[in-house]
Amino acid sequence: MNRGQVRIVTLKMDGRDIGAREDETILEVARENGIEIPTLCHMEGLSDIGACRLCVVEVKGSNKLLTACVTTVREGMEVITHSERLDKYRRMIVEMLFSERNHVCAVCVSNGHCDLQNLAVDVGLSHITIPYLYPKVGIDASHERFVLDHNRCVLCTRCVRVCDEIEGAHTWDLMGRGVKTRVITDLAEAWGDSESCTSCGKCVHVCPTGALFEKGKSVAEMTKRRAFLPYLTSMRGGDE
Repeated sequence: MNRGQVRIVTLKMDGRDIGAREDETILEVARENGIEIPTLCHMEGLSDIGACRLCVVEVKGSNKLLTACVTTVREGMEVITHSERLDKYRRMIVEMLFSERNHVCAVCVSNGHCDLQNLAVDVGLSHITIPYLYPKVGIDASHERFVLDHNRCVLCTRCVRVCDEIEGAHTWDLMGRGVKTRVITDLAEAWGDSESCTSCGKCVHVCPTGALFEKGKSVAEMTKRRAFLPYLTSMRGGDE
């Protein structure tokens, strides 16, 4: 779409009058105007799927909470990005993510460099009130360079999308339903046996937690390098 033909709409966000392009999402407009909305599955340069539900907002006229990353703005829209209701909802989501798998920050390679850990601080989560599920999930260390630890996966699908949309290898996917959902390589083969994996490491560096990490990293040593993603996306967009 030619941006010169895109209509400008006006809306209210947290009581502020804001102008935006009609093809922008609530999340994009919020960040352009210095309004921070928490996210986990969203990442600049990848498509949005609204999986984590942390970016939900209240919109006047709707009884439902709407995901800011996939909801486009419209003329006259009134959006609330922070409220007691939203804070409670987001805290509950983060709490459920911690209780669903086996997140032990003290021994994690991403301790201090983890998006989930940072979110817990942001939403004021100091302890878990939901019973832990303690699922018996494994660790795949069959790859020569990287490790997949299902205990720390939050099913954000960043790895799936970056492998599909940026690398084009289509190695990652999801298998199962509900709390039994797992990320898999190829047809649930060991990562080291994958014939489609290019070993580029993009999936590792977009992972928000310690679920995907490099071998040889000890506690708190795994930092993620993500600057490549907006660059690659912008370069690809230049050909459109």
